[in-house]
Amino acid sequence: MLVSLLFFLVPAVLQGTNAVTYSVTNNAATSPGGQKFTNQIGLGYTKQALSSSADFILRTFQQNNQADKKNVQQVSLFIDNMSGVAYTSGNQIHASARYIQSYSGDVKREFTGVLYHEMAHVWQWSNGAPGGLIEGIADFVRLKAGYAPSHWVQPGKGDKWDQGYDVTARFLDYCNSLRNGFVAQLNKKMRNGYSASFFNDLLGKSVDQLWSEYKAKYQT
Repeated sequence: MLVSLLFFLVPAVLQGTNAVTYSVTNNAATSPGGQKFTNQIGLGYTKQALSSSADFILRTFQQNNQADKKNVQQVSLFIDNMSGVAYTSGNQIHASARYIQSYSGDVKREFTGVLYHEMAHVWQWSNGAPGGLIEGIADFVRLKAGYAPSHWVQPGKGDKWDQGYDVTARFLDYCNSLRNGFVAQLNKKMRNGYSASFFNDLLGKSVDQLWSEYKAKYQT
């Protein structure tokens, strides 16, 4: 059985631009995870979360007009019977029904956090950037939205700044505390390519120096 929902919206931040079309399709509706999605998360909540996350991400990235942002006209979300948690390819997000089934905590909150992370991939600029930085920015969005799970590392933890995900998100949050809007400016710079010198351009210090100072701040 295939369950889908298609709707149209124009977020406030996109006034004057083309509407963005969102679709949500539960490809695993008869599986345990697909049924848990239907019963505990639902299509209606998911459409609201898609809209809210898009608005939040564009504000976080300071993409306030058409020239600043990607030309995204449609985002499609699929609940699939697959391994892993979720992944994004272009403007398509695939979330795992198996993960939804196996998650023992507040599954709606966890799903929302995953959604914010994956939606960040849809909107972020990442031309030539290290994979760890790309994932770290997506988790930074999740962190700032208030959906960081309890199992994330604490600030100051990690082996290298571009380790990715929660480690890099915590580091970027530190950098953002040194200059409000740092992550937004870094993201804008990556539109046409990436250089580690962007950290020096924005904060006056190399990324390695910033990482060392970050680690030192949280040493006990």
